[in-house]
Amino acid sequence: MTDTHGRDIRQVIETLSVDPEQGLDEAEVQRRRKKHGKNLLSDATTASPWQILADQFRNLVIAILAIAAVLSFAMGEIVQMAAILAAIGINAAIGFVTEWKAVRSMEALRSLGTVRARVMRDGRSATVDAEDLVPGDVALLDAGDVVTADLRLIEANGLTCDESALTGESVPVTKTIQAVAPDSPLAERSSMAFKGTAITGGSGAGVVVATGMDTELGGIARMTAEASEEVTPLERRLDRLARNLVVVTIVVAAAVAFLGWLGGKDLVSMLETAVALAVAAVPEGLPIVATVALARGMWRMARRNALVERLAAVETLGSTGVIFADKTGTLTQNRMRVARLALPGQDDAVRWDDAAGREDPSPLTRRLLEVAALCNNAELDGASVGPNDHPAGTGDPTEIALLHAAAAAGLGRDALLDDQPEEREESFDADTKMMATFHTQGDGWRIAVKGAPEAVLEIATQVATLDGAEALSDPARKHWAARVESLAAEGYRVLAFAERQAGSAEADPYEDLTLLGLVGLEDPPRTDVPDAIERCRRADIRVIMVTGDQPVTAAAIARQVGLADDPQTTVGRDLPEMGEDARSDAHESLRHTHVFARVSPEQKLNLIRLWQEAGAVVAMTGDGVNDAPALKKADVGIAMGQRGTDVAREAADIVLKDDAFPTIVMAIEQGRTIFENIRRFIVYLLSGNLGQVLAVGACAVIGAPLPLLPLQILYINLVLDVFPALALGVGESPKGIMDRPPRDPSEPVLTRAHWIATALWGALIAAAALTVFFVALAWEMGQDSAVTIGFLTFALARLWHVFNMRDPGTGLLANEVVRNRWVWSAIAICLALTAAAAWLPGLSTVLDVVPLDPSGWMLVLAGSIAPLLVGQVALSLWPRSASNAPG
Repeated sequence: MTDTHGRDIRQVIETLSVDPEQGLDEAEVQRRRKKHGKNLLSDATTASPWQILADQFRNLVIAILAIAAVLSFAMGEIVQMAAILAAIGINAAIGFVTEWKAVRSMEALRSLGTVRARVMRDGRSATVDAEDLVPGDVALLDAGDVVTADLRLIEANGLTCDESALTGESVPVTKTIQAVAPDSPLAERSSMAFKGTAITGGSGAGVVVATGMDTELGGIARMTAEASEEVTPLERRLDRLARNLVVVTIVVAAAVAFLGWLGGKDLVSMLETAVALAVAAVPEGLPIVATVALARGMWRMARRNALVERLAAVETLGSTGVIFADKTGTLTQNRMRVARLALPGQDDAVRWDDAAGREDPSPLTRRLLEVAALCNNAELDGASVGPNDHPAGTGDPTEIALLHAAAAAGLGRDALLDDQPEEREESFDADTKMMATFHTQGDGWRIAVKGAPEAVLEIATQVATLDGAEALSDPARKHWAARVESLAAEGYRVLAFAERQAGSAEADPYEDLTLLGLVGLEDPPRTDVPDAIERCRRADIRVIMVTGDQPVTAAAIARQVGLADDPQTTVGRDLPEMGEDARSDAHESLRHTHVFARVSPEQKLNLIRLWQEAGAVVAMTGDGVNDAPALKKADVGIAMGQRGTDVAREAADIVLKDDAFPTIVMAIEQGRTIFENIRRFIVYLLSGNLGQVLAVGACAVIGAPLPLLPLQILYINLVLDVFPALALGVGESPKGIMDRPPRDPSEPVLTRAHWIATALWGALIAAAALTVFFVALAWEMGQDSAVTIGFLTFALARLWHVFNMRDPGTGLLANEVVRNRWVWSAIAICLALTAAAAWLPGLSTVLDVVPLDPSGWMLVLAGSIAPLLVGQVALSLWPRSASNAPG
């Protein structure tokens, strides 16, 4: 039943065939449970560990290495085959570890329902497991209860409900039994109580109209399960790079083998050459280095309160161009506080805070705050202040805020009640829109009243003065109404307070009232948000508020945090349909919007999809159940760790431990830094690999012996190169990285300039290694010694090559590479590993490395240092303004 909020109670009861006084009998419950199933949220289908592991072998790079392993086996090179298979296994293991993230969103959603519920069964009140509820059950509600199914209310006695996790509405919603318009948005369906929300005040009862996946919460669970996780920009770029490398590898290997065959080379020799080229072209260390670089960025972020659930999200943040920020708990503090007091005799509302309360409030202020404390069902805990200076207490957040304001003025509720005991309460009623409490005072009664301003103003006959009260004239009434509108326009929730003296506890509380004033309450913005938004603006990142709250409130917060001086606001009901044909036009009309208010979870999902299809990389922040589908759909989902629900945290890629919006800016900076570091070490790895390909290919074409053997290439690529690349991958942020726009999502990992630089570096390394290789042959050192010289020259040349990765124009000894302490550690490790390859028995035998005489070592040192010297001269002459450095 999807329209029960707009139907009369009698119609709903008749449709569900239930007597509200008796409830269902056990036989009927069993019958309906068989039909509708248990009141549970079902699991999403997730990939098994074996599926994820199998996926690691379904890529072209692995295929190339696998072919090389097969060819090695065919040639009888068992050790070589084992080494290649080990490289495949290492890459697969890394991919498996980084992707094995259990999708626990559905478990978190289900945990919301693992509670007990009170229902009417067989004419008696009974407590049952929430999962046993069926449509037609009559559920009983009291303050503190969690709603366990979607209910059409049939009784509401001052019933209020916290729906912030479901709708984003920060203020508890007053519930009623009256039907609302059928097309009312979720946040305005006051005749309903929804699964997963909490009762904050009053009592009531409702008929279960939906259970399990048929509830509104179930709909969100379904969207969360169906929302596909977008392939991140880094994943797309690295995949594109890998495909290009595979194509180049196939073309080069095939061409060289074909030319060699035409030149009369034997088949085994050509197969060995093809294997060497395949191994040389594939940067086996790239997955290791990329993963560790991302993990290092993740560690840095964790130290600064951002926990990363998915490694690729670290880099993706760096290309983020749009942040959809949830209002409640993200831009605001998710707590109510008294911010304004509108008092008689004052034209402007008084700004209120704890300091104002300590400044000996005026008599009129004290009268208003006394009534605010007396006409109240909340309780403050202990010192009345919780974590982060938030009012701590139990009950309606609005009433807690009122008690806190009164306590700040020295008007504690307990002390007031000792002097004026409460004898009777007239609970809040949706018809009167007011609440009243009766207190004994001397020989009479003091009646304290609070309620909707329009309701109180309509029946008030007097207004308080310093001397007592005076008549409330029609012009004065209109003046007060204008003050209400002014406060509401600023985004405040406005309540009116009044009192009267009576001679009996049976007196009508809502007549002859004396108006005491108005209180404006707010969920204040976080103090650190405006600066963070300004940093986003400088970085050309657009921040858009998406909330289920009222548009006036949302616009006021947008102004306060600096989104815009006059924010353009679009309400959910005014959003166009997001069909395939409408998306381009819709985006054109919505791209200037600063605030989307009263939006449903599905609309949040569509808005994210809209911007993604327009080419933007989208981050979404949120903390509620209603945010889960959008958090999962966004390129980067960011959940609040302190206030966030389990559902939001599990659906997100990043969780903020401090709930601070500035932490997002820090994460974006780290993301940008990570990408620049990844780009730097990819140039480093590929230039070295290209040097190997050029050297092996050139020798194969001219019929010369190969200067490198496949196992030697693997040792360089998978062992030696990894450490300098890792050092480059963990470098610090360059200056001004947050003063530039985000990268175009379509921009490849390496631009044309980077490819040119890679080719030049590769050619330089190849030329140096081939020179000493052929000199060794010319000096008749023997082929084994020449190959050893070629191997060691490549190993050391690529090690010194790390210093060529500095930015152009920077100082020879004062640059980001030289200052990187990890680079020096990497050099020490690689020198030790190179020495082991040259002199360690067993390892040198496997690598076919033979002892060299002094002349051989002279060639190795000369050939390895030459690329460094040429590179340093080129970098010193290269213009500093060059956007894409050779490194």
